[in-house]
Amino acid sequence: MESYLIHMNGHGDHPAILDVHVNIGGSGPAPGKGKGRKPRWAVRASEMSKKTFNPIRAIVDSMRVEPNPKKPMISLSIGDPTVFRNLPTDDEVTRAVKEALDSGRYNGYAPSVGYQSCREVIAASYSCPEAPLKAQDVILTSGCSQAIELALAVLANPGQNILVPRPGFSLYKTLALSLGIEVKFYNLLPEKSWEIDLKHLESLVDEKTACLIVNNPSNPCGSVFSKSHLQKILAVASRQCIPILADEIYGDMVFADWKYEPIAVLSTNVPILSCGGLAKRWLVPGWRMGWILVHDRRDIFGNEIRDGLLRLSQRILGPCTLIQGALEHIMRHTPAEFYHNTLSFLKANADLCYTALCAVPGLRPIRPAGAMYLMVGIEMEHFPEFENDMEFTEQLIAEQSVFCLPATCFEYPGFFRVVITAPEEMMMEACARIQEFCEQHYQGSEVAQDLECDK
Repeated sequence: MESYLIHMNGHGDHPAILDVHVNIGGSGPAPGKGKGRKPRWAVRASEMSKKTFNPIRAIVDSMRVEPNPKKPMISLSIGDPTVFRNLPTDDEVTRAVKEALDSGRYNGYAPSVGYQSCREVIAASYSCPEAPLKAQDVILTSGCSQAIELALAVLANPGQNILVPRPGFSLYKTLALSLGIEVKFYNLLPEKSWEIDLKHLESLVDEKTACLIVNNPSNPCGSVFSKSHLQKILAVASRQCIPILADEIYGDMVFADWKYEPIAVLSTNVPILSCGGLAKRWLVPGWRMGWILVHDRRDIFGNEIRDGLLRLSQRILGPCTLIQGALEHIMRHTPAEFYHNTLSFLKANADLCYTALCAVPGLRPIRPAGAMYLMVGIEMEHFPEFENDMEFTEQLIAEQSVFCLPATCFEYPGFFRVVITAPEEMMMEACARIQEFCEQHYQGSEVAQDLECDK
């Protein structure tokens, strides 16, 4: 068999007008088909998509349980302060967005890292003498979640590892595994109000460690690190020459008698990417406005990390321009009373929930100091009919229609997390139902329950 290719080219700007294979002998591959290839559909999901796994969704979706139809559902599982509609944002915040919309100036594309004026506003809001910031130190993102994703992507390569708190926010693992980055969990200590086990943390460091994630105030623990503890964390990072990714989305959401310290303020040499946003403090998680603050006074990141963040930000062309248009007014004109009232409400609910659950046999709540959460230990030996926190929380739904997340979602079995943003009367009802549930299933002595909670 012989084959000839007849190819007639056009002239000037005209394309080729004929491209024909002529087979002499009547055999050989059909036109348009590669040799030996039989066309077929073969569409497959990417390896990245296969590596992406959200443990909370997987666990919650696997809970095949129906709530008690005789009791209305009380869901204390989602870290969204808007769910119960009892915590609206301030009128100044919504007015800022309405004015931005009415102006007609924010309907187009902005620079991928955000408008320069908005970056200047954020820099001015978070700058201090110990940790100065300029506009070029700010990257605006589509929520704090994207800020964390960009920070991880710029600091770590596939095959490297990151150090992540346990218990901790599940998104760190979800993002890391999708990027081919290994996760190493360091322990938090419930008996020390969820401080980091620093010896355990440092023992995990190796030549492939790319960064340390520090979440303060904490989701899911509601804990707030003291200044001295943050300094000890920085000392570990300094000795090991590891940059820090600081998840500070709950920054300044701390209760009375506690103080929030941004970790960058205390750092003398450790470079830090601090991630934050409007979601929690301003009670608008759906507005998707976050940021990365680059703290690098020793120029350890240099231009490389900044350039990398710029390139990564160009993948989606930046966050919502409408919210950017409102950002200056939000940052400068939200009244202090709004922040105070939000924290007063959360503190009252935290105290209510902690006190109520302290009186419940077999439970060991850990008093929170901020954020929107409270972690409760389950003395599983006193609930022998349940194998783990998953079964415990499933049955709590089935009998009492109260939904709390099992702490297996946060890599910490034997606990459950309570979201404390519900209205006060709903929190009281939920705690009463939890008490009734535990009293029905508890086996063993109830002596010293109150003494344990007072520690």
